[in-house]
Amino acid sequence: MIKAVVVDDERLVRKGFISLIDWPSFGVVITGEAGDGHTALDLLRQQETDLLFVDITMPGMSGFELIRQVRLRFPAVRCVVLTCHHEFDYVQEALRLGAVDYIVKTLLEVENADETIRRLVERMKWEDGKRDTLAYGELRIMAGDKALLYLPLQPELNEEALFALSLVKNNPLLTFQEMWLTPLTRRYTAEEIRRELQAGLGAGWATALLEGVRDQPLKEIEEVLGRTVPQALFYYCGSEELPRLQYGELMVLPGKDTRATGEEVLLVNALNLKWTLERGEWEAFTATVLSQQPPQEAVAKFGQDLLHHWSRLLLRQEEAEQLELAAHTNRNWCEWKSWLRQFSDQVQRRMIELGMSKEVMYCLITAVGYMKSHAGDKINQGDVAAAINMSRGYFSQCFARFAGETFGESLRGMRLELAKSLLLETHAPVCEIACQSGFEDDRYFSRLFREHVGKLPSEFRAEGMQR
Repeated sequence: MIKAVVVDDERLVRKGFISLIDWPSFGVVITGEAGDGHTALDLLRQQETDLLFVDITMPGMSGFELIRQVRLRFPAVRCVVLTCHHEFDYVQEALRLGAVDYIVKTLLEVENADETIRRLVERMKWEDGKRDTLAYGELRIMAGDKALLYLPLQPELNEEALFALSLVKNNPLLTFQEMWLTPLTRRYTAEEIRRELQAGLGAGWATALLEGVRDQPLKEIEEVLGRTVPQALFYYCGSEELPRLQYGELMVLPGKDTRATGEEVLLVNALNLKWTLERGEWEAFTATVLSQQPPQEAVAKFGQDLLHHWSRLLLRQEEAEQLELAAHTNRNWCEWKSWLRQFSDQVQRRMIELGMSKEVMYCLITAVGYMKSHAGDKINQGDVAAAINMSRGYFSQCFARFAGETFGESLRGMRLELAKSLLLETHAPVCEIACQSGFEDDRYFSRLFREHVGKLPSEFRAEGMQR
């Protein structure tokens, strides 16, 4: 028996609708009624329900909002709209939210009521039959071979956006952790799917066609997808607009929590920028990233670190701003690879402007990295020149052209940046921070800090702690 509940704020309308139809003859039993949306939701929590007849215009919670809540909280319950409005916009909005049918109350008479309910019950049986073909047995085994996968790229997105898709209206929608899956009950061409997704979903969703899931337990599918799909989609390198993921390949992929830290070390080491100067190094670097697949969060951090460490020295201001904006929109490795190519081109453009060879350019980049990592130590220009195998005089000349300031000015700036970090990240006294930042005299440090930052170290720390 189909268990149904009627929701309408007018009691006489509810009673009239219930008494108008011989429900048992259609295999339907009315198990409850409610006068508002909140009461209806309470009723659904208390008893098993298959079908909900919902009035659209109710005080408090409208029928539209009730349908939305039912789809989110009780996805197995089908909703039918009861309305006095025959306008297309009302009907369209109700169907968009997931209602399976609508009944115009003013047109419902004894003569046509039976046919209306018969049509509704037949449709429900047909849909249930379709659902039964998708999974069978106690383990819930997937019977079909293909499914469409939806992954939200923004935390505020949920399944409500999927209800407008005919693919979802005509097929079940399974919730798997933070993604959704539509098993496909019939053949769809790639073009049909592409058009549907393009028209119904925005850029906030990643989608993929999942293949090879026939006879796989749904519980196992959920575990595998939750562990691997975000990473697999990030590194997908197929030519199709709609990624095609093979379930068998996903099963053997390591999960995001089991990836070795060495894969992230790859990106840390790449901050030396050797890949920006040599074609062979570029190809080796990008190929290694693709094969080791560091977490996408690590790739995004790598891009931000490049901008943070090198924008002032290697990029014009407008170039840095453009790359900064683009970094926030990159969604996959292909887009990040193009972004890194642009960064590399700007480094080579800077090298040509300075009239330097690749070897000298790399030595200067290495020198900056050495200075930053040893900013708190007692180093001088000779120490850095020796570390990169250049004469002190030639290094001094090249460095001033490269950095646009003397070695001493550049090192002092790095030490002040180190001091800022220590002031905000530790509780050490200012005198100790001065020493850790490479300044022997804490009074000189405080005076210099105020000249360049505009505040005393203690004032800078106090303001930073309040944010």
